[in-house]
Formats: sequence, C-alpha cells, structure tokens
Amino acid sequence: MSDFSAAQHGPDKLRDPPLASPAMPLERPPFDTIALVLQGGGALGAYQAGVMEGLAAAGIEPDWVAGISIGAINAALIAGNAPEHRIHRLREFWKTVSQPAVWPDALSFLDAFVEPAEGWRRQAWNNWSAWRAITEGQRGFFTPRPPTAFVGSQPPDAASFYDTAPLKATLERLVDFDRINAGEMRLTVSAVNVETGNFEAFDNQHGRWRKRIRAEHIMASGALPPGFPAVAIEEPGPLEPSRASAAPRRVHYYWDGGLVSNTPLSQVLDDPPRRDTLVPAGVRATDAVGGNAGGGPVGHRGSTRIARRHGAIPSRRLLTRRRGPP
Repeated sequence: MSDFSAAQHGPDKLRDPPLASPAMPLERPPFDTIALVLQGGGALGAYQAGVMEGLAAAGIEPDWVAGISIGAINAALIAGNAPEHRIHRLREFWKTVSQPAVWPDALSFLDAFVEPAEGWRRQAWNNWSAWRAITEGQRGFFTPRPPTAFVGSQPPDAASFYDTAPLKATLERLVDFDRINAGEMRLTVSAVNVETGNFEAFDNQHGRWRKRIRAEHIMASGALPPGFPAVAIEEPGPLEPSRASAAPRRVHYYWDGGLVSNTPLSQVLDDPPRRDTLVPAGVRATDAVGGNAGGGPVGHRGSTRIARRHGAIPSRRLLTRRRGPP
C-alpha cells in the first residue's frame, strides 16, 4: 500500500518518495464530517499511516481523528502537524521506532541481503529482529528496565517490563501540542482508569480535557500492561493559569484504552448532534461491524455500511453512516 507498510522489515525499507498524485484531486465528499478511526494493534499503525498518506495524496482532509493505543499515537501525529508536514512526521516516527534502541545501525547492512530471501533465512532474520526488540527495546519508544526495577513493590508508573520515557520525548519532538489544543482538527484518544476500570476519552474540543491534551494522554492510551507502565495524569485544572489553585490536584493512573475497547468507532458514530459522517477507517471490518474482512465484502448492520472504494484511493475501506434527524 505504501512505504509505511514495510515498517516490520526494517528502517531501510521506509524510503522517502514523493507522495503519489491521484489522477485528479478529489472534491470533498458530501458529508458533514470526515473522521479517521485508528484502532490499536501495534504494527497495524504502519498501515494506518499509509491510509493517511493515501488520503493526503487524494486531497482529503479529516475533520476528526480518533485513536486508541498505537492509533492514538498516529492520531496525535496527524492532528499535531500542519498538512504539509504531516506525512513527513508520520514517516519519521515509524523510521525511528522501527530501529532497536541499542546499536540501531548494527547489522542493518544485512537488510539488503535478507529482504529478498525466502524460507528459513527470512524467518531466522525476523526472529532475530524480534529478539532484539524484546531485549533492547525500540528506539524512541521503549527500553527494558534493569533487573533491580523488579525488586520490591513498584508504583503503577514503574510496574512494567519496559520504560516508555523515550516515547514521551519522541512525541514532544514530533507533535505540536499547542496546535492540537488550538482545536483546528478534533482529536479524541481514550484510556482506562486503573483505579475505577472506567473508559475515559481525552478530547481536545469537548469535555473536561478540552485544550489540555499533553503527551501523557497519548501515552496513556497505549500503556498496555504488563509491558508498559500506567501513565500518571493530574486532574485537569482551569484553562486560565491565574485561576489555578495552589492545592495539588489528584493524580490518576491510566492504562491502554484497548483493554476496554480497541476501536473508537462508537465514539465517532454516537457523538451528538447527529450528522452525516464518512469514516475512511484504519480498522478491520470485523472490528467495525462484525463482518468478514478477509475478502473485503460489503457488510451491513443497521445504518452502518462497510464498503471498498476503487479509484483514487484503491483498496481503502470506507465506513459511512448517514445520520439524519433523530
């Protein structure tokens, strides 16, 4: 589909060609809202970046991105960058995290020899790469904790196999959170409150987190235990610093939103007021409406439709919901 889909085969495969130009730019589809839904699923995130690349090449700009787990990271990269920088930032992120955290360039010269190989050679190389990820971590994403970290009880933000501090630095480098909080594009990411087990949405335009999105909210959405630690987030304070109280605000810990719901589709389709919404979905049809995604058939459930559109955006699943007055 795109260069992003090669992330699993090493950073050398993530080249930087210019975006493919469609035969002719698409007019904006006749919907009130274009929402990009990005579910969790690790390497699926590279596919989602390719979906955004295809939309950008076709001149289609989402009004709203909703993500969970790796989808939340992609959503922040999309909403937190201007359209002319968005694909570059997505590609930079995936190039970065596709490398081991220790000696990222070690043995990278072998990629050119192993990539065309089949059979046991390719399988052995993939296993070696996976072993390096487990033992070394991934550059700009996570690193293994030292053995001493497992001695005695640990607070929730340290009780994990890996430390995700590198991800915070990566997000703050690649994402403009001032742009996100300005609300030009709506962003919704979700996580699970560790104490209550409740699913909570962090939205830059609505609710108590309006204009208060930070790197911690994105990390919380992807904090899958026991690999990654819970993320500590303070209760939101007033938007105007002059009105802030000196009293400390309560801190809550959050885990990966996928523990409750891995696909933020219902958040988009059930959002009031009712509107016609087009979702070029970075999800599988089975996750969206329970259909069979394997052969790409059109599935129906109620007023929701999964379809495959051919033409300017080949092989992208589009989910639409025509939503008139209640």
